Amino acid sequence: MQRYTNTAMLLHWLIALLIIAAFGLGLIMTDMPGITPTKLKYFSWHKWLGVTVLGLAALRLLWRRANVPPPHPASMAVWQKKAADGMHVVLYILMFAVPLSGYFYTLAAGFPVVYLGLVELPVLIAPNPELKPILKEVHYILTMTMAAAVLAHALAALKHHFIDRDGVLKRMLP
Repeated sequence: MQRYTNTAMLLHWLIALLIIAAFGLGLIMTDMPGITPTKLKYFSWHKWLGVTVLGLAALRLLWRRANVPPPHPASMAVWQKKAADGMHVVLYILMFAVPLSGYFYTLAAGFPVVYLGLVELPVLIAPNPELKPILKEVHYILTMTMAAAVLAHALAALKHHFIDRDGVLKRMLP
């Protein structure tokens, strides 16, 4: 059985954990009433997670282009291979689109993004009260789409492991 490279596995699981953490933190912070020091801290952490995901996703995409992933098992139906390939494309798009939409939403709201409290990211758009609610909605829709895609991806991997027993999940396990 051919497996993903150790670098691909590390990036996959690290990005997965960061996405889950950012999603959970996003749910917690948006449910907090008012503006409190804790809520502001959570917003910063959420942004830092997003910027980290964006950077690691770029590395992962470069790694994937330079290192061909293992082929699908021969036993997989053609439609499943196409669905898996399509899901990977969707996940890659979302790994870029979700953090970028959050970044532009933050800028439209008039706040800088200061990565880890040290590096101020470039301000690419001016504060824009008209654009802010649109970008907030875009970020929310993309985030929920990513949550659904990640869940579908995980369920498909578990289906391959427990029902099909075709080794698909083992290719990505350390």
